[in-house]
Amino acid sequence: MEESSKLALVQEEKWLTQYEPQIQRRFDRYQEAIREIEDFSGNIIEYASVHNFFGIHFEAWRKGWVYREWAPAAKQLYFFGDFNGWNRSSHPMKKSGRGDWEIFLPYEQYKDHFIHGSKVKVHVVTEKNALDRIPAYIRRVIQDETTYDVAGQLWFAEEFKWSDQSFSTKKSLEQPLIYECHVGMAQEKMGVGTYQEFEAFTLPRIKAAGYNTIQLMAVMEHPYYGSFGYHVSNFFAPTSRFGTPEELKSLVNKAHQMGIAVVMDIVHSHAIKNVNEGLNEFDGSQHQYFHPGERGYHEAWDSKVFDYSKREVQQFLLSNIRYWLEEFHFDGFRFDGVTSIMYLHHGLFMDFDSVDLYFDHNVDEDAILYLQLANTLIHTLKPENISIAEDMSGMPGLARPIAEGGIGFDFRMAMGVPDFWIKTLKHKQDEEWDMFELWHQLTNRPQAERSIGYAESHDQALVGDQTLAFRLMKEQMYFSMSVLQQNLAVDRGVALHKLIRLITLTLGGEGYLNFIGNEFGHPDWVDFPRAGNDWSYMHARRQWSLVDDPLLRYGHLDAWDKAIIKLANEYMLLALAPAVQLYLDPDKKILAYERGGLIFVFSFHPTESILGLPVHVPVAGKYKILLDSDEKEYGGFQRLDQKIVYPTDKKQRLELYVPNRTAVVLKME
Repeated sequence: MEESSKLALVQEEKWLTQYEPQIQRRFDRYQEAIREIEDFSGNIIEYASVHNFFGIHFEAWRKGWVYREWAPAAKQLYFFGDFNGWNRSSHPMKKSGRGDWEIFLPYEQYKDHFIHGSKVKVHVVTEKNALDRIPAYIRRVIQDETTYDVAGQLWFAEEFKWSDQSFSTKKSLEQPLIYECHVGMAQEKMGVGTYQEFEAFTLPRIKAAGYNTIQLMAVMEHPYYGSFGYHVSNFFAPTSRFGTPEELKSLVNKAHQMGIAVVMDIVHSHAIKNVNEGLNEFDGSQHQYFHPGERGYHEAWDSKVFDYSKREVQQFLLSNIRYWLEEFHFDGFRFDGVTSIMYLHHGLFMDFDSVDLYFDHNVDEDAILYLQLANTLIHTLKPENISIAEDMSGMPGLARPIAEGGIGFDFRMAMGVPDFWIKTLKHKQDEEWDMFELWHQLTNRPQAERSIGYAESHDQALVGDQTLAFRLMKEQMYFSMSVLQQNLAVDRGVALHKLIRLITLTLGGEGYLNFIGNEFGHPDWVDFPRAGNDWSYMHARRQWSLVDDPLLRYGHLDAWDKAIIKLANEYMLLALAPAVQLYLDPDKKILAYERGGLIFVFSFHPTESILGLPVHVPVAGKYKILLDSDEKEYGGFQRLDQKIVYPTDKKQRLELYVPNRTAVVLKME
């Protein structure tokens, strides 16, 4: 193949040259799939419209409701619920030759019984049993507080009036500053937070903090609250435990009014194995939505694995994407478990230490194709929609356009960065921190792919792990965070927490993510109510009173986070070229670099302050301190004079005083 005809991924990444046939084959297969979709449906948007066919809909032209379900292996389906006194046999459904089942309910006959808020199920008779199931495309699911029975709920609410027509995700696409959050645990009360409470109390905090994007977790219905929303049962139903669909829409609408994009944490990597609530063995077979046998079971997650090769499964998942974007005005998705999607081994016990692993027989090429189709749909519906991949394998081209040989995501999560911080804090004394390793870990990423850098997400905050703040300060967080007392462990923790967050923000990617509460060093891990903690909400909430108390040092960390996010916003730092290293001293633990015309100087030394540090800068002139982590408002010791002007010398160097455990940002006057 001539050089000019090669895909850009292969042309620019010479280390992939020997894998050109596999990469080209992926692209060719994608093009063939698009042609087949166009022949079958006209375009990918129509292909992703089966949610408007299946499920429960009012058809005005027929003057009644129709319910359709895809269940090819089932022997018989019966629709039942409040509308027929829960009679499992009075309303049989008719089967088509394609494996679709249908029943029609005339309006005049059912208008007083088939009503908003009433409950429904479908009774599925199979070769081996007969079970009551939840319709696969149901829009709302509720659980009886007394019997704990789960049922679908008819939801015929008035159409929500949106006022976000002028909202644009331009800033989020250029420089996503993401606030990862969970509605249920976003309040301080001992209980489950609601969409309304989040809109009223949490959104204003996020706006004040300067983040331009929120990433909402646990949106799709999930029976077990403690799964963090990752064991999904009903893919088209926003979880009812937080409120109504209209209240979720109001939350998104309000965020847009505030100029904040809303990205949904979407789970297409697996599904709950429950038969009472989920899709598993819906028509009695193992192979309807999922792979049969061992391949269809995710051992580590105790869940079911989708068969991405089946047209009906593709349409189910793609329609799910379209539904959330159009019905709830989400601005895109963070795809969970992309590593698990792409590989037959799901990335379990893999180091990915060989390029061969990205292209060998363990790669699920059907899953790769699905991800390409998903990204095509997302950006066809609206080009400025955002897609983010959570992948720890390092799949080449994951966040490159499909036309270049990639998979089409806009961003990839820089999952190695939080791992680096955890390993450093767990296994190294402060004196052992390696500045060369730090620089390498924070900058070593594909230059043609945009990454979301982060020091910690929800993964690092879960029970059994520790947040960065807790690793740094341990139990002292509970006793020694008063501004009226001095504590060496807290002084160290506060200083390093600030440095870690600023250097991760400015070095770690083209976007940045923070998990709710971590910006002010929330002291506790996250642990949802479960038998092991006596069903307590103690650790499934956010203690905003800590950061609001002027006598506690949490406010110092919060002020610092606001300052660095403001810095990124004002200078659009993450949208600019990567940082250029200016100075590195492994013994003094000093690292300096330039990004966006600003000079960043970090001292990670535990005890030694440096006087007259010579830092060569790209442009000669006079420089002043723009931001200083040692200021008192950030919990520092005020060792630097903000009024001092630093002129460059004849060698174009700045001579700086850099206190230990301090970060300084300078700008030329």
